[in-house]
Amino acid sequence: MVETTNVPVLLYDGVCGFCNKTVQMVLDHDRRGTMRFAALQSDYGRAVVERHPELRDVDTVVLVENPGEGERVFIRSDAALRVAAYLGGWWKVFLAGRVVPKFLRDWVYNLIARYRYRLFGKYDSCMLPPPEVRSRFLDVA
Repeated sequence: MVETTNVPVLLYDGVCGFCNKTVQMVLDHDRRGTMRFAALQSDYGRAVVERHPELRDVDTVVLVENPGEGERVFIRSDAALRVAAYLGGWWKVFLAGRVVPKFLRDWVYNLIARYRYRLFGKYDSCMLPPPEVRSRFLDVA
């Protein structure tokens, strides 16, 4: 198991085409290279959901900060904004979205999430990450 203390972990729907493309985008732009990834369907993802019962019905992106003791989870638009802040650079432009009320941000997020399989496809199983980034994925042999 890869060490996750003090590094953010992005949980995602491993069978969702949009979610997989989002993970690839984060990998491509993560200059620090510290963010880790795990599918919600993985042992790691299920363990996080077990620790946070409010995540039981969440099937999209979850950002876990300070995994383990003192762990905080962010979902929907809050997770997306935290990822933008983590990436830094021009991605911080998206932080202007914080001025939009959370219920509106989450409404748009949920609208996209509702149709993500139709728009971006769905896999039969979680995709295997390429060898050059495999070490950043939790629960991948």
